[in-house]
Amino acid sequence: MKSSRLTNSAVFLGLVRYRVIVILVATLALSASFVPGFFEGRTLSLGIDRVATMGLLAIGLTVVLIAGQLDLSGGAILALSGIAAIGLQPALGQISAAIVGVIVGVLAGAINGALVVVLKINSLVATLASMLFFRALCHLITESRPISGVDPFFGIPLTQPLAGTVSMRVVLFLALIVLLHVWLTRAVSGRNLFAVGSNPASAAASGVRANLYLFGAFVFAGTMAGIAGVTFSVASNTGSPMFGDTIVLTAIAAVVIGGTRLEGGVGSALGTLGGLLTLAALTTAMEYQSIPAYVQDIVTGAILILLILLDRFTSSKHGVDLSLTALARRLRARSGSTHQEEKERTIT
Repeated sequence: MKSSRLTNSAVFLGLVRYRVIVILVATLALSASFVPGFFEGRTLSLGIDRVATMGLLAIGLTVVLIAGQLDLSGGAILALSGIAAIGLQPALGQISAAIVGVIVGVLAGAINGALVVVLKINSLVATLASMLFFRALCHLITESRPISGVDPFFGIPLTQPLAGTVSMRVVLFLALIVLLHVWLTRAVSGRNLFAVGSNPASAAASGVRANLYLFGAFVFAGTMAGIAGVTFSVASNTGSPMFGDTIVLTAIAAVVIGGTRLEGGVGSALGTLGGLLTLAALTTAMEYQSIPAYVQDIVTGAILILLILLDRFTSSKHGVDLSLTALARRLRARSGSTHQEEKERTIT
């Protein structure tokens, strides 16, 4: 009985509903206690910069997951785009080669979209196959060896802090995630994406071109992977078939930690940002304490499982209003009833 009252209390429901904010604040506080000067501008900028590349991938994955699909090929597209941006520099020049690298990401995303939408292949199977193909293509082009660009100083502006704070690629990442937030929350097409992810058949029956949204989601994810690959490779002046080998799974974890459901129809750009910052803070703190990488993965996995379970708990409360206004109203009502009970006990 007490456990039932606890799980239905306003405080508990509020913590579950805004679990991303809660865990981010807790992670930041924990990291600050272990890492001296954690909240200094330089330390924070380095922490955000380290997730900028993964963040670009996560932006694309947020759209794909909201659409109810999955894309495992982002890391391979990242590597392929970076190889194109570096390898074509002698022939096209650095800027033109970078543009071609992004176009490679767009085309790769279009291939994924065609496999899922036109050929009706399950997105998990389709992007797993394309991941293997793109990764093998990277090894074929480079003969499994890293390649270098023509000018090692060309990409330095991408990593140098602007006005002593954040780097250019962090600015790019933050600008894109804000634009995604505006599109998802303010544009009709953004709301249609949620409808497609919740129920494609119902969305199509309502006049929404569900297949076009699904195809566009994969193209967008490929474009973001292309941008991530180009910025990463240009900044390091290296293209490698091994780049992005494990980054997709971490990016998916960040998106899911941010509240986006694998089933589709639910998610947010700001939630993804919160998930990325949580992982960045955790990684910084654990690396400072020299915690092994496999233990870091265990912690990340445990957090992921916990948040998925809490998400299922929240979704089971269909008739409960969990907005901040409603939760505040319930807390006031509970406080008022408690005060009334104390008055009655005092009188008696």
